[in-house]
Amino acid sequence: METLVVEGEHINLPKHILRKFKGKQIELLETGEGILLRPVEDSIKKARGILKGSRFNTKTYFEQKRKEKELEK
Repeated sequence: METLVVEGEHINLPKHILRKFKGKQIELLETGEGILLRPVEDSIKKARGILKGSRFNTKTYFEQKRKEKELEK
């Protein structure tokens, strides 16, 4: 097990951990057992493709909006 020393406001992580989290946003969570590093999930990327295979698309959406506007008149 590798150990680190935190000096100032910066922390150095072992290379294998840095490679895993490179380019990702991470959050540090303090737990009863220590500190947990967890990647922050991008909600947009996570939701991408969720409607794939359904009959909902932009054409249907705009048709619904047009009908709603007509009903408001």
